[in-house]
Amino acid sequence: MRRFLKNNGLSITLFALFLLSIVGQTLTGWRALIEELRLHGLPPVGLLDYLTTGHFLSATFENWESEFLQMSVYVLLTVILVQKGSSESKTPGESNPEDEAPEKQRADPDAPWPVHRGGLLLRLYSHSLSLALVTLFALSFWLHLAGSTRRSNEEALRHHQPTKTMAETLGDPEFWYESFQNWQSEFLSMGLLMVLGIYLRERGSPESKPVAAPHAKTGH
Repeated sequence: MRRFLKNNGLSITLFALFLLSIVGQTLTGWRALIEELRLHGLPPVGLLDYLTTGHFLSATFENWESEFLQMSVYVLLTVILVQKGSSESKTPGESNPEDEAPEKQRADPDAPWPVHRGGLLLRLYSHSLSLALVTLFALSFWLHLAGSTRRSNEEALRHHQPTKTMAETLGDPEFWYESFQNWQSEFLSMGLLMVLGIYLRERGSPESKPVAAPHAKTGH
């Protein structure tokens, strides 16, 4: 168990922080909605019922959507674009191990099993990371859309106004405002990490170049 915790400490810690954060979001969001309902003279909702409200779904998947967009764009752009001096970039004008044809490692017993199988399975596996991230983005986008529609309709019913469909929400500037306000921050943070990493260091982090490395050094 100690070896497992040591070897997987980063992922365990990140998922633990995620759970703490989602619980915090749920509890505070639930209390916020109860207060909103109270102001409208409506009865409160239970905690489990809150998890199916537009208030929770819209806010949750609005953020997941932007995160998966950030990661999928980042993975895809680093395939074709470089940034001289960044530890996150391939080295321009040189042969990089990421571009090596996996067929050359077919005889390696430690290679993942799709490498041994080859063919279409290997082609899919060669792009499985971006495929997974794009799929998660698309799913989160749809759930954000569904959650925003539900939240809008819940508010409409409180004010005795007509409800709307998901197609109508898709054409609503408010929905796109929710998305773009998150997208712009994700792209800004990626760009800043890329540029700051050229000149600044964090000793011990694989996301940083060695402290004594020249600014022009690219990749690991």
